[in-house]
Amino acid sequence: MYKIMLADDEGIVIDSLKFLIQKEFQDECRIEYAKTGRNVIELAEQFRPDIAIMDIQMPGINGIDAMREIRKSNDNVIFIVMSAYDKFDYAQEAIKLGAIEYLTKPMEKNKMIAALKKAMAIVSEEKTRRSNDLLVKEKLETVVPILENGFIYDLLFHEHFEEDVQNYKAMLDIKTENAYMMAIVFGDEKEGNHMTNAVGSSVRIQREYKDIREYLKLYFDAMVGSVMGNKIAVLVPFEDEEMTYSQRESVISKARDFVHKLNEKTDIAFRIGIGRVSKLENMESSYREAINALIITTNSVAHADDLPIGCGYSGDYPIELERKFFEEVEKGRVDAALSTGKEYFNWMGQRDFMDARLKALEFALRAESIAYESGGMTYRFEDRHEYLPEIMKLTDMESLWDWFKDKIEFSCVNVLNKKVESSNDVIKAAKEYIEANYTKSITLDDVSMAVNISSYYLSRIFKENTKENFIDYLTKLRIEKAKDLLNSTQYSMKEICTMCGYSDPNYFSKSFRKNVGVTPTEYREGK
Repeated sequence: MYKIMLADDEGIVIDSLKFLIQKEFQDECRIEYAKTGRNVIELAEQFRPDIAIMDIQMPGINGIDAMREIRKSNDNVIFIVMSAYDKFDYAQEAIKLGAIEYLTKPMEKNKMIAALKKAMAIVSEEKTRRSNDLLVKEKLETVVPILENGFIYDLLFHEHFEEDVQNYKAMLDIKTENAYMMAIVFGDEKEGNHMTNAVGSSVRIQREYKDIREYLKLYFDAMVGSVMGNKIAVLVPFEDEEMTYSQRESVISKARDFVHKLNEKTDIAFRIGIGRVSKLENMESSYREAINALIITTNSVAHADDLPIGCGYSGDYPIELERKFFEEVEKGRVDAALSTGKEYFNWMGQRDFMDARLKALEFALRAESIAYESGGMTYRFEDRHEYLPEIMKLTDMESLWDWFKDKIEFSCVNVLNKKVESSNDVIKAAKEYIEANYTKSITLDDVSMAVNISSYYLSRIFKENTKENFIDYLTKLRIEKAKDLLNSTQYSMKEICTMCGYSDPNYFSKSFRKNVGVTPTEYREGK
């Protein structure tokens, strides 16, 4: 139903418009009217019309000024203006205020009906748009928590690719490279640093989770994970690389207020641990600091920077360079690891050579451990027997770099080869499953279940390995099988369709033509 407001000081005009609208649109419209500028403004605030038919000349406040006032409180109202004066300046001002038509009196029936239909179309389109926006918002209310939870736990458990992090950042509108973790823990009550009845409270917290999430977002611009045991992991993007004293005090103050709010609203006791700021890829470390902060203190809110937690580094130590180096080793990126390693060596070049020897040995052993853990190397107790004697024979940074480079290349290659080998094994098994089951209605989920990895991961490595996505590969295989059958047998088109995994002959014919250029019948006849 459209709400239409009539504004004219002449009763006969009001009656004529009401009659015209009711006759043309019947029950589609609800009509209200006013005869003075002041009454029109008051009616508009109360009635909230979709469409307002305004006369320019009215007692007191004129139509143009009334439109200005109405527009202040109603952005969406559609104006149709009537006037006994065909004045350009009136028309121009009316259009500025959003009028879609400027009609001169005496009113022409057909022009008014056309103007109303035009206005109704605009109103309907806007209502549809608002409805769609609300639907999208409603869906986002469901999707965003899932995305936030996925992002947090991918980071905590290192189950992500670099591309995944960038995708999550884009979808969640995260602009920073840094963040810190908070750990919200809960129980029936706090006894020292221990929360009682963790299991029972984790069940009860489920019905409070939505409110907790909403309260938290009032205090922090944060990503909130789901309940895991009696804990909720929270990621807070942060612009700077570390917190200043005043920033830390502000975060602790907000966390205390939040805990107080929760204690008021629920029958569950809460504590919050806060980790240090770090790169997004290092959130596991920040979360561990948040948990440790709660272990070594009895406070309701504890910040890692206030406590003796974790390893401290001297001001000039390139810890981010070290972390980046081992991230590259974990990914098997030889060139990137060596490039970062060279930067680190340049930094060591200004320090004691014995210290540099020990650090090179430490890095080489850690890199090999990563390769062992990835399954890329077989551990033998005696394999490192010569490392220390070799290191001690070296007398300069250049020879030390050559030794180090050799060890890092070896570790990275083994990591990479294991990744490739593992991917190749999976793809081989996937292809074998497809070959054995292409006659059935199989999906990517069926294949991923058969090879025992997630469909998301299978889709990624399948495309990397074959240069085709799953559907294209399956279609190509089916079409090749169909061509063989068309060339070498006399089966009917319907039989070949079924034998190649298609349930609809029309779809089979369309797919065949798209991939081969001719229909199955034309292909058989032209062989």
